[in-house]
Amino acid sequence: MSHIRFDLRRARLQRSELAVPGSNPKMIERAAASDADYVFLDLEDAVALGDKSRARINVVKALKEIDWRSLSKTISVRVNGIDTPYMYRDLIDVMEEAGDRVDTILVPKVGVPADLYLCDALMSQIEMDKGFKARVGLEALVETALGMTNVEAIARDGSPRLEAIHFGVADYAASNKARTVSIGGLNPDYPGDQWHAALSRMIVACRAYGLRPIDGPFGDFGDTEGYVGAARRAAALGAEGKWAIHPSQIALANEVFSPTEAETKRAERILAALAEAASAGKGAAQLDGKMIDAASARMAENIIGIRKSIDARGRA
Repeated sequence: MSHIRFDLRRARLQRSELAVPGSNPKMIERAAASDADYVFLDLEDAVALGDKSRARINVVKALKEIDWRSLSKTISVRVNGIDTPYMYRDLIDVMEEAGDRVDTILVPKVGVPADLYLCDALMSQIEMDKGFKARVGLEALVETALGMTNVEAIARDGSPRLEAIHFGVADYAASNKARTVSIGGLNPDYPGDQWHAALSRMIVACRAYGLRPIDGPFGDFGDTEGYVGAARRAAALGAEGKWAIHPSQIALANEVFSPTEAETKRAERILAALAEAASAGKGAAQLDGKMIDAASARMAENIIGIRKSIDARGRA
C-alpha cells in the first residue's frame, strides 16, 4: 500500500438516486415518500427553458417545507451548467434560501477542475454570510469527452467539497457522437458494453481519491431487464448506486446494490475464519475449499459496511 492514500471523503447510502423535475411539485412530494436513498431535484435538463424560474422557486420551497432528513433521504439539487445564464441564480437562491437544508449540489457537464472551484467559491461566500454551520457537499456529473479526459484531475483537484462523481451516459454519447439514441442501453452493433471503459475509468478515479462513484440514467424505464443488467454491470465494476429516472427503477437499484443475505453471511464467515487463522499465527485460511487472505477480508468488510448502512437507514 502506498504511503499516499485518500480516504473516503463522505460515506452516504446512495444505491438509488431518484431524479425529479423541479418544475413538478407533485412529483417532488411523491419523491419524498419514495424508497429512494437519494433524491435530486432537477433544475437542468428535465426543466424547459421557460420554466427555469418557477422550478427554482418550487425547489427552494420543497427544501424548506419537507424534512427530507427525517425521511431518511439525502437531498440534492442539480443546478444548470456553468455555461448557461441560469446556474448562478440556481446556486445563489438554493444556497441562500435553503443552504442549511440541502445536502449536496450536483454540477452537470463538469469538464475541468476549475468548474467546481467556481461553485465552491460562491458556496463558501454564501455559507459565511449566512452563518451556516454545516458545509454543503458537491457532486460532479461527468458527461462529456472533455470531462472524461480530465476525470482523474476532477476527482483529485476539483474541490474539497467533492463527494461523488456521476456518469452521465446520454450527454457523454452525444459528446462523442456515438451512434445511438438510447440512454444507457446497449447498442447491438457493438460487441459488448460500449459504456464499460468510460464507467470503469470514472469509478477508478473515484476510488483513488475517496469519492463515491454513481452510475447515471437508463432511459427505457419499461425495460426492467435492461435496467437491472446495466445496474449489475456498474455494481460489478464498483459503483455504489444508479439513477432512477422513474419510481419503478428505485426498487431495482436498491436490490442490485444491496448485498444479499447469502453474500452477507459469507462475508461474516470470511472474517471469522481469518480471525481464527490470525489467532493461530496464520495470515491466510481456507473456506469452502478456497484460499482467503487479507484481501478477502477487505472485500468482506466492504459487504458488511454496506449492510450496516442499509440497516441504519431502516432504523432511522
